[in-house]
Amino acid sequence: MLVNGRPPEIFALYAFLAAAVIAWALVPLTERLARRINAMDIPNERSLHSMPTPKLGGLAMLAGVLVAGALFLPWAPVTRAILAGAALIAAVGVADDVFDLPPAIKLVGQIAAAMIPVFNGVNVANFTLPFVGSVNLAHVLLHNVPVLGKVSVGQVLCVVGFVAVMNVINFIDGVDGLAAGVCVISAVTLSIIAVSLERPGAAVLAAFTGGAALGFLRHGFPPASSFMGDTGSNLLGYLLAAVAVLGSLKTNAVVALFFPLCVLAVPILDSGFVIAKRIKHRRPIYMADRSHFHHRMANIGFSQRRTLAYLYGWAMVLAGLALALRFVPYSDNHGHFDAVWTAVIAVVGAAAVAASVYLLLALEILKLRLSRFRELVGLGVPVSGPEEVDAGVARELETGTFPTVDPETGEFAAVERVPEGERGRNQPQSPSGTGSADFGQDR
Repeated sequence: MLVNGRPPEIFALYAFLAAAVIAWALVPLTERLARRINAMDIPNERSLHSMPTPKLGGLAMLAGVLVAGALFLPWAPVTRAILAGAALIAAVGVADDVFDLPPAIKLVGQIAAAMIPVFNGVNVANFTLPFVGSVNLAHVLLHNVPVLGKVSVGQVLCVVGFVAVMNVINFIDGVDGLAAGVCVISAVTLSIIAVSLERPGAAVLAAFTGGAALGFLRHGFPPASSFMGDTGSNLLGYLLAAVAVLGSLKTNAVVALFFPLCVLAVPILDSGFVIAKRIKHRRPIYMADRSHFHHRMANIGFSQRRTLAYLYGWAMVLAGLALALRFVPYSDNHGHFDAVWTAVIAVVGAAAVAASVYLLLALEILKLRLSRFRELVGLGVPVSGPEEVDAGVARELETGTFPTVDPETGEFAAVERVPEGERGRNQPQSPSGTGSADFGQDR
């Protein structure tokens, strides 16, 4: 029952459970469908799995989303627009999972899906910036756009934001359970924040997004029996973008923009790192490679479950920072700060920074550099300096191989590194070719 046209807060819990149960129950059916229509993920040179796996699990999540949305959100134009956009982006994902669409076609589909909610009220007209004050985006940017009419700056930026979030979630969907788990953490956090901001509709939307991801995760956790495919990753990114706009950005709070950026920091940083590297090496940003965090962790010997543990933990630390910023009373919102609570925020922020530095530097690069140096010295191999070790480490992280030294000859041989937990298992042979587009399943 709605209260003044708004769902009660308990509906968020009901929606979470409903979406989780529906998605969990329907994934086996999507697996059968995927096998029947040959929507299978075949291992390639970038894959961390070794067996062909069905990849339409996102359809089960879509079912959970649509049912929970219809049951627990008011049947208003905004709700209908969000669910219609969800159905469209899932349809684009299914087409890509089956036919491997060109990147440009997928991008057009993402833009079309984003426009449905954005031009039906899911957009930001104004917001507040520190030291700047209120920024109004409602003024008209373009006149007489076919079909759309007048288009504002805020609407254009929101479409761009939707597409960006779809792709950052898509980018991290390269190891069993990573995208789904990170989205559960992010969605639950955003739901709690939305409740605190008295935005129950956004809270329900976030809740059933997290529930659908959790229901799929039962089948997608390694060793996965099903992949969500483009169908699921684009759907989750689309829904999280809608939650971010409705749940926090459509407020005038100074810290509102920081909430979604902090909660989604792991996929954002991963995508930013990968795109920067592709630009640096003059490769198309949509061309998939093995530069993602999960690939780099596999290259230094992490199993899929260990990779998930580290990346889930990182996401939870950053989500904790967002929650602390929302609930710790460090300020009275009038420029006056409480010393004790500000110190608490500083400690939480320092922990988040430390976790990020550890994962980005110490774990992934410095640890490998130190271990290689010790190996070379222990084998009696002359090393001219740290630059030589650094160059070798860079080659290892790029190619996924590590050098061994024959003690009798002193010569190096490149050996493929096999992630722990998968040693002794048959590894897929790397087919010839240049890879596939990253505006799609990044496996």
